[in-house]
Amino acid sequence: ELGGWELRYKQTGEVDAIADNDEQCLDIIKEYLSYMPNHCSEEPPIVPTDDPVDRRIEDVNKVVPDALNRGYDMHRLIKRVRGTYHYYLTRPGRRVIAADRLVKLPDDISANEAAAMMLQGLTAQYLARRCYRIAAADTILVHAAAGGVGLILCQWAKHLGATVIGTVGSEAKAELARRHGCDHVIDYTEEDFVERVAEITGGEGLPVVYDSVGKTTFMKSLDCLRPYGLMVTFGQSSGPIEPLDLKHLAAKGSLHLTRPTLMTYTAKRADLLAGAKELFEVVGSGAVTVRRNQEYSLADTAQAHRDLESRKTTGSTILIP
Repeated sequence: ELGGWELRYKQTGEVDAIADNDEQCLDIIKEYLSYMPNHCSEEPPIVPTDDPVDRRIEDVNKVVPDALNRGYDMHRLIKRVRGTYHYYLTRPGRRVIAADRLVKLPDDISANEAAAMMLQGLTAQYLARRCYRIAAADTILVHAAAGGVGLILCQWAKHLGATVIGTVGSEAKAELARRHGCDHVIDYTEEDFVERVAEITGGEGLPVVYDSVGKTTFMKSLDCLRPYGLMVTFGQSSGPIEPLDLKHLAAKGSLHLTRPTLMTYTAKRADLLAGAKELFEVVGSGAVTVRRNQEYSLADTAQAHRDLESRKTTGSTILIP
């Protein structure tokens, strides 16, 4: 069992995650829909909407039971939606998970600890060890250094011997970043991070910038790179990046640009297991600690999303069934 869900292996190589009852499944669907920017479906009667959350929940209370009564499968009712987490449910109370996506946890890591570390930790692993392999001589820039990925990535980079520059949005977050591997912390509400990076590097620039913020930091981040430097944009918390004329990469020093995703870097099971092994080892050694700073009940999912969007959170955030 895992968090109140029973796992059942099937000969097909999939795993059924069984909810306690249909009402629990319906609650999950309602909370999943409660903060989605858009709904999407084909046949079932849920349509794109920008209605307030309360109105959407009211609609879901009516629509989901009706759809179930008419025999719709959950995987047709609830679709994968860009920008949200999602559930693949083949019928009420059941989530089907491919067995090759599961990773066995070490005995010293609890389910709640794993929930706080797997997504952000595996992301930090591929960023630091594969997308760009951080070396001891490197000076790097990590935006959103006090976020879930940021805190892990900064500690990991420091463990590898790098000099770490991090940007944050408040003094409280600056202090948190300092305690988790940042040698230099820039409050972008008070300082120009391009000027500070130039000052820290003596005008040389950086070999790599890790940017999960997107729209508000992207172009200025390019100005922080040295010739042939790598811009790693792996998120867009401030909004999507505007279309880029590639000649800017040439003008700024023959720069490299990548937009990686965790799904690509863990598509092969061997890569998933290798990344998880590195993550478990670096956490188990104490070189990286994972902060679980916010825990919300499932009923408060919408508020959790609001707090994340407004940058009120630090470290990892988990939902408790």
